[in-house]
Amino acid sequence: MASNKKKESKPQKLIVWIVSILVICMAALIFISSSSSTVEALNVENQPYLGQDNAPVQIVEFGDYKCPICKNFHDEFVPQIQKDFVENGQAKFYFVNYSFINVDSIRSAKFAEAVYKELGNDVFWEFHHLLFEKQPEDLKYERMDVFTEEFLEQTLKEIVTKEETGKVVSAFHQKESEAAWDEDMKQANNLSITGTPTLYVNGQKFEGNNYEDLKEIVEEAIEGE
Repeated sequence: MASNKKKESKPQKLIVWIVSILVICMAALIFISSSSSTVEALNVENQPYLGQDNAPVQIVEFGDYKCPICKNFHDEFVPQIQKDFVENGQAKFYFVNYSFINVDSIRSAKFAEAVYKELGNDVFWEFHHLLFEKQPEDLKYERMDVFTEEFLEQTLKEIVTKEETGKVVSAFHQKESEAAWDEDMKQANNLSITGTPTLYVNGQKFEGNNYEDLKEIVEEAIEGE
């Protein structure tokens, strides 16, 4: 009887060993897959940015042109970021669309993408700043007639020629900015972003509450480069 028990225990041990190896391999595979998807989700290639090409640190904002909190961030935080980190070449500041409020958000984001595509990075940022400056103080989320196509076109005409505006409007009508906007939204969804502004510093989500918290995180990232 003893010899029979020994014979039965060997296969059992082998099965347990195989199962353990499979569990470890699956855990490693899940870890690698989740890590790589996060990196892919925060790809800022071909995104508009402020700063020098070789700046070592990336600050990424996911924003919505119709979001009042984004306007406040634009008015108060962005100038400080530019002064403290962008102008001295330490960081680049990116803007990525997360248009979650309503059709106004989507329309303005796609139009801005068309500006970037047709007229380049510098004009994009002029238009970007102007959109937030023109955001109404009494803005209501339920309104869907704030950033109309006419409003966007007239706003762009304040900073570029009629011919340049025509190029952007044509690209917008031909839906040439759809792919860029889709990619922004895909990245936001992959990162499980639920509101704006949401910030990332060198791929890490910012969880602080004020500019001093952000400044500390950025300085740590600079020191780590």
